[in-house]
Formats: sequence, C-alpha cells, structure tokens
Amino acid sequence: MGKSQETFNKKEKEKKKLKKRKEKEEKKEERKANSSKGQSLEDMLMYIDEDGNFTSTPPDPKKKKVTKAGDIEIGVPKHSNEPIDPTRTGIVTFFNESKGYGFIKDLESQQSVFVHAKGLMEPIKEDNKVTFETEMTPKGANAINVKLVK
Repeated sequence: MGKSQETFNKKEKEKKKLKKRKEKEEKKEERKANSSKGQSLEDMLMYIDEDGNFTSTPPDPKKKKVTKAGDIEIGVPKHSNEPIDPTRTGIVTFFNESKGYGFIKDLESQQSVFVHAKGLMEPIKEDNKVTFETEMTPKGANAINVKLVK
C-alpha cells in the first residue's frame, strides 16, 4: 500500500476551514436569537429626558413645557435696532510720543485698543481718561477722534 496523499499541512488547513465555518454558523445563530425583528414599535422607541440623556421610559405629561417656535433662536441672535453710541471712554495705558502710538483700555469691555498719533485730536499721556471712536482695520480695532475728558 502507498502513503496517504494528505500531508499534515493539508489536514491542518482543512481543520481551520471547518472551525471557521462552525464559528460563522454560531455567530449567525446568535444574531438570529438576539435580532430586534418582530419587536413592537414601543420596544424600539427611545426618549430623551430633561438633561438630554436617553431613556426607555416615556416622559411625564404633567411636566410638559410649552415652547413657542418663535422663541427658539437658532444661530446668531437678531440685532436690536437701538442706535449705539459710537463714542467710548477709556484710559491710556501706554503711549510713546516719539513713535506716535499707544493703547487705550476701554472701560466698558476692558479691551485694549490701538491708537496712532494720526487719530488724536489733542495730545495725550499715560493714565489720561479719554473719549474715542473705534474703526476696524485689517489688523484690528483702531481708536480715532481721541479727546481728553475734562
């Protein structure tokens, strides 16, 4: 009699194939057992509570809040049509007379605004209280029409 044509390697490959098929069949059976097919609509619904968390219990109708669709703001809030006073007050935090520029700290917003000597109506020094208007430039806000408060 001759030797078997099946080698050890071939037998191992066949065993692996059978094992994979068996695992695949087991996974298929598990999916069938745990499938959500056939569930009622109520079983599949999820609710969101007042904190934004998912829950399976429906909300209490007594705690229902009525909101008008017009009250919901999506995006940027609308601007009011009230005229805004363009003049602001601030304190000069730094000013270099030789270079001709400095900074003014706005008293309302606490922001630092650049000021150049061209925007001055009268000479200023550090710690002076001034009124000014702002102008937007490519580099940011720039103070113009700067006057001392007396």
